[in-house]
Amino acid sequence: MSKIIKEIQKGRVLVSDGAWGTFLQKKGLKPGECPEAWNITRPDDVFDIAQSYIKAGSDMIETNSFGGNWFKLKGYGLEDQVFELNRTAAEISRKAAGSDHFVLGSVGPTGKLLMMDEVTEDELYKAFKEQSIALEAGGADAIVIETMTDLEEARIAVQAAKENTACEVICTMTFDKILSGEYRTMMGISPSEMTETLIEAGATIIGANCGNGIADMIGIVKEIRQVNETIPILIHANAGMPHYCDGKTTFPETPADMARRVKEITEAGANIIGGCCGTTPDHICEVHHVVKNL
Repeated sequence: MSKIIKEIQKGRVLVSDGAWGTFLQKKGLKPGECPEAWNITRPDDVFDIAQSYIKAGSDMIETNSFGGNWFKLKGYGLEDQVFELNRTAAEISRKAAGSDHFVLGSVGPTGKLLMMDEVTEDELYKAFKEQSIALEAGGADAIVIETMTDLEEARIAVQAAKENTACEVICTMTFDKILSGEYRTMMGISPSEMTETLIEAGATIIGANCGNGIADMIGIVKEIRQVNETIPILIHANAGMPHYCDGKTTFPETPADMARRVKEITEAGANIIGGCCGTTPDHICEVHHVVKNL
């Protein structure tokens, strides 16, 4: 049993970190530039992001490796640096986390569709295996497979991480609220359909990230709990739905807005709470204060 699960079983609600992509953009990441390359070219900036979330009160931080799989890196001509970029990403977050905080190795989708025969199951497995092994080598405590919309790709990623590392395996999918009020991924998968498939594949923590502010995440947590009463749930909510105006994307939810929903989402069954797009260390600091006083 991992230390993360042990902490949850003690009754603790854990605080995760916030956005990385929007933070990198504020630091100067340009459109079309590879975020993972910064692990080598601008490691101090990557470390600063990780450290800022630790200072804000995070119990765990992710790694700058969301697009670090072979397929994504190939688009930048960096496919031969998969291991180096992912290992370094984990090393940077490990340095920021120290020995008393957890590091979650971030693994995102490949961008390739099984149903369109753009990739095979074996190719996906190999890519997720390579990335997961590198993240573990850099010091990750867990692999967090996130922003998934295709359940089959998520299942393969979970199996690859579970079968080839000793890390805890977490998987979150991204849901949208449809007109009926139900939640579905872009590929039509519901939180209920996700739950047992991911658990059977080897995930020991599941949940949702991106796509919704914290208010809509509450409904997703409740649906997961209807299917499984005990599986730990991780939620990384956006700072509301993005607004695009005058060439800029902004997120409307303030740190106080997010904090106001923390008690409600923990009562619904969430065990780990953090942020996704648009959230900042200030959001995480406010979440930390609420969690500390629950």
